[in-house]
Amino acid sequence: MPTLTPSTDLMSPLTLFLHADIVVKLVMAGLLLASVWTWAIIFTYATRIRRTNRKVAAYEADFWKASDIDAFAARRGEEKLPSAAVLSAGLDEWRRSTKAVQVDRQGTRERLASRMNLAIAAEIETLADRLNILATVGSVAPFVGLFGTVWGIMRSFTAIAGANNTSLAVVAPGIAEALFATAIGLFAAIPAVIAYNRLTHGIDRLEARLGRFADRFHATLSRELESEIGAGH
Repeated sequence: MPTLTPSTDLMSPLTLFLHADIVVKLVMAGLLLASVWTWAIIFTYATRIRRTNRKVAAYEADFWKASDIDAFAARRGEEKLPSAAVLSAGLDEWRRSTKAVQVDRQGTRERLASRMNLAIAAEIETLADRLNILATVGSVAPFVGLFGTVWGIMRSFTAIAGANNTSLAVVAPGIAEALFATAIGLFAAIPAVIAYNRLTHGIDRLEARLGRFADRFHATLSRELESEIGAGH
């Protein structure tokens, strides 16, 4: 008795895609596009975060070595870096708050902290833009693949009813197409979830680093405020 074993050609990914129902084809194509988009975001953002961390570390090291904050800000305050944005926000608020005749020390400190925190939030929001796409793909792709699976199995049952035959040769193609849709869904979702968690962790670390920089700079400006008030008296 011959064994009903599907040939390798019939089980190849390309053959499964070409023989699939139009609905399953659309599901597969959509998931493949989502997978390509996901990998593009992963490579782009991994490189971007790594490069930003490296530049921020070098920028902050140079800043703390500088003897004149105003000169450093004039020279490097406009660089497209999160630390430079925090520095510019702090110095801008410092100049606004200390130009009055009577300086409100407590109010100045609060405004400095608020401005630098807002700068950090804006930089992190800009850096994290599009990462929500990874979260969306990671959560939705398995269900889209499952939809393709359900549709393919329904098609297999329809083929069984139409052919009045329950042999493996009748049901195998539709079931294989259905399972292939699920596999593509997982292929898109798993890297997206892993990358989202790793990239979010990297951004959180950068945010913590910027927070420490802002706190140290705030303390520096606070000491300067005390010395100016003391000298005024």
